[in-house]
Order: sequence, then C-alpha cells, then structure tokens
Amino acid sequence: MPADTSQEDVGDIEDIVSSNDLGVADRAGAKSSVVPRARRSRQRNGAGDAELAACEEAKGDSYIPGTQKVYVKTWGCSHNNSDSEYMAGQLAAYGFRITDSKEDADLWLLNSCTVKSPAEDHFRNEITQAQKLDKRLVLAGCVPQGQPNGQYMQGLSVVGVQQIDRVVEVVEETLKGHTVRLFGQKKQSGKKSGGAALSLPKIRKNPLIEIIAINTGCLNQCTYCKTKHARGDLGSYRPEEIVERARQSFAEGVVEIWLTSEDLGAYGHDIGVTLPELLWQLVEVIPQGARMRLGMTNPPYILEHLEEIAKILNHPRVYSFLHVPVQAASDSVLMDMKREYCCADFRHVADFLKARVPDVTIATDIICGFPTETEKDFEETMELVQQYKFPSLFINQFFPRPGTPAAKMHRIPPPEVKQRTKKVSELFQSYHPYTHKLGEKQQVLVTEISHDKQYFVAHNKSYDQVLVPKDEDLMGKMVEVEIVETGKHYLKGRLLTSKRDAVRPDVPPPLLKGQVSGLPQESKNGHQTSWVVHAGAVILCAAVMWRAYVIFNRAR
Repeated sequence: MPADTSQEDVGDIEDIVSSNDLGVADRAGAKSSVVPRARRSRQRNGAGDAELAACEEAKGDSYIPGTQKVYVKTWGCSHNNSDSEYMAGQLAAYGFRITDSKEDADLWLLNSCTVKSPAEDHFRNEITQAQKLDKRLVLAGCVPQGQPNGQYMQGLSVVGVQQIDRVVEVVEETLKGHTVRLFGQKKQSGKKSGGAALSLPKIRKNPLIEIIAINTGCLNQCTYCKTKHARGDLGSYRPEEIVERARQSFAEGVVEIWLTSEDLGAYGHDIGVTLPELLWQLVEVIPQGARMRLGMTNPPYILEHLEEIAKILNHPRVYSFLHVPVQAASDSVLMDMKREYCCADFRHVADFLKARVPDVTIATDIICGFPTETEKDFEETMELVQQYKFPSLFINQFFPRPGTPAAKMHRIPPPEVKQRTKKVSELFQSYHPYTHKLGEKQQVLVTEISHDKQYFVAHNKSYDQVLVPKDEDLMGKMVEVEIVETGKHYLKGRLLTSKRDAVRPDVPPPLLKGQVSGLPQESKNGHQTSWVVHAGAVILCAAVMWRAYVIFNRAR
C-alpha cells in the first residue's frame, strides 16, 4: 500500500522503535505465559465451515509484479507501430502477458496518433470504454505527448514517445493504483537522439517484418501538423545502431525491413550523416532474397540525393517504392502550409525517379480543404492526380488540430471540404494503375495475410500487393507468379513455382508469433535460458509461497 503521507516527520522504520518497547529478552520470557486457544467453528445463519470458506475471499495489499495481462492497441503510422512492438516486448520480457482480449486484460496500453481528429476521437472513445470496464490505463503516443494537459487524459498514466524504454515502470505503478506521467527527451552528446535504444526487446506484429525508426521528429514547421508538437525537432540514430538492429532482425528470421520516421529524407542532418550513406550500409547486410522498403520523405530533403536514391531503389534487395507527400499542387497553398517546396520540386522528384527506376511506385498524400485553398487551387491538385495517376494515394480531409497555426485560420465550410474530398476520391477510383501488368511474370516475396484471410499477400519489386494462394509452405518465401487478375489495389498471381521450389531468403526460420525479439534464446542442448526467465520464475515462486503463507495463517 502507498505510505500514509498525512502525518509529518515520519522517520525510517528503524527510528520508530522506542526505548520503552518490548525487547527480545522480554518476548522470550513471556513465552511460558502463552497458551494455545481452541478455535470454535464459526457458523452464521446455519452456514458451515465449507460454505463460509467459499464465501470468504483472501484479501491483501500484496502485488505480484509481472503476472498481469496487458492489452496493447495502436493507431497511426509505422513509427507508432514500432513503438508498440518495443513496449510489448519489454513488458513480455519482464513477465507480463500480452493479450488480444480487452475483457481479460488487467491493463490497457493505448498508443495514440494525433495526425487527424478522427484518430484522436477513437483514442478518446477507447479511454472511455476502458474506464467503464474499470481497467487500468496507460496512454502513449503523440496525443498525450503533444497535448499533456488534455482534460480527458487527466489522472491517467502516460509514457512519453521518447520514454518507451521505461514502460515497465509506468505499467507497474499504474497496476498498483498510482498515476505516472513520464515525459522527457533522450540526448546524446548534448543533442536530441532518436529515442529509446533500438536494441530493446520487442514483439513484432509480423515476425517476418522488422520496422526500424531511423529518426524521430523533423525539420519542418507545417502549419497544420500536430505531430511536430509531439515528436519535436529532428533526432537521428547513429548508422551503426540502425545497421546492428537490421543484422539482429535478419538473424531472427525477418525477411523484410521497413525504414520509418516522420521524414526519412531529413535523416542525419543533425549528426552529419546523409540518408544515402545509411542506406548503402544497410544494403550490405540485407541477405539474398530479403528486401528493404523505404518510408516517407518530404521533397526538400530528397532533392539533393536523387541520383543516389535512384541507384538504391534499383538495387535488387530494395523495393522500387517511395512515399513522397505533395499535399497540394498549388504553390500558394504550399506556402501557407509552410511546406518549404513548390509543386515543381515534387514533379522533379517524381519525374527523375520514374525516368531512372523502371516501374517505380510513387505514393503521395493530398489534403483537401486547407483553409486558404481556393477552387482554382483545388483544380491544380486534381490535374496533378490526373497526370500522374498515383497507384497509392492517401486522401485526407483537412481537420484543424488544436494548437496549430492552421487551426486559427478561417475554415472552408465543411460541406465544401467534403465535396472536394469526394471529387478527388472519384478521380482516384476512375483509373486502374495495374491493368498493363496483366500476364506479367514476377518474382514476389510472401509476407502477410489478406484482410479477408482468403489469400497470402506478397509484394513484387515495385511493392505492388500481389495475392497468392494461402499455403503455409509459401509464407516468408520468394516465388514466381503470373499475373492473372488486376484490381484497383491489388494484383492476383498464379503460382509458377512449385511449393518445393519456393526459395526462403538466406535467413533462419522466424520467431514464433508473440515471441520476444532481442532476448537470448535457448541453446541447442536446452541448458541455457535467458536470465529474464530465471528471474521471473524466482519472483513468481516467492510471491506464491508468500501468498500461501498469509492464507495459511488466516485459516489458523
């Protein structure tokens, strides 16, 4: 139980014993006067001992650490998903059980996203549901970090985005009934670092895919963006840390790594390293048959490295895919957004890569209804989409995020914003980007299961989604397929490779789903086990013995 702090000047326990208290000799001399007393069977309203015992519940203030169930839910980007994997891994390594069941969990760990209002609404609703179910709560992610004084988060425990390495402490204290709000910034040599160590244990959502955050925060000051409030300025991990994490991942059976951050292109500006320097080091450690996917980069920081990026995207172990958000095709709107580039810069990036990387996929983002966007501005964005026919287009309706400069601007009427969103969505649905690939023969890497659970999902060199037959012998392997059907968001492949000839990348078998990455595994003779397991077993045994002792004494 927490100490009673209502009295002042409470000393250490040793100082509480006074000279007038009984000593050891006094107690020893009194033993002859102590006699046993027969206990009478207690009965109330005819209830016997058996019935009474069934009605009594052993109660106490003991807390057995690391034995509770934790439910983890994540919203938002791959960076958030990586953070959740690390938090789940640390909790599991300590002994907590990670569960998919909300009802069975003792505590909910909710990792939030602040990019859009609907995502925060879902987060708030989940908090309300947890409170109705009387669940302990720990909040994480960009919402509490960017808005720590939010009314609906008051009185709840929070772990900051750069403090995820201390999630075990926060969860433990919360389960004891305390409230912990842990914020802070990691620094290395006086500069902001990427965050918690990449060497921490984690539980991968998909044992075949490793998500590596190479930096956090960014260099921009976009007027609509709330994420900057949470993730802050740029903080990059050292290349050797990232490369070592990649090596470890492949040693654990991963066949695909994703690089993630708020802005991949800005990587290294704070530590004197360039993105291509990091990427070439990573390419050297990618095993034969495995692949690397690059994340999102804003145009200003990729312009200076286009030649090298094109060479890297052409590498056989790197997907020919890049996510470059344009947000709007109007230069005046981009200026009001403080995006620090013009539409011509985006076009140059897209055209350069398309000319030098065969069948490259350029994914982009559009914001509809920014406060200063006119009808003419919107038409320029429609023309850009019509020209490039992006196969992957993220269409976002503008939402004013509290605390951002754009939130103070006069809004376009919501019905008009919805209408523009509908128009660009209809344009996107009107073209089919994969029709020309019908009949092609492609090498694809199988890594996931489709949403409807009917197919396995593979990706070709362009990172197009290719559906293949659901056969366990194919998961994690490279196969050849013929494209026999194309849809708006997918290709469907007929196997040309027999199951026996499917090639596993040059990595060992992956960890089991739910298994903790980064912990020492059992040796081949089975005699070595991780120290964490030993420590957990000792703690659990001691706690069980103590509980049995307490119950035995109550029964006497």
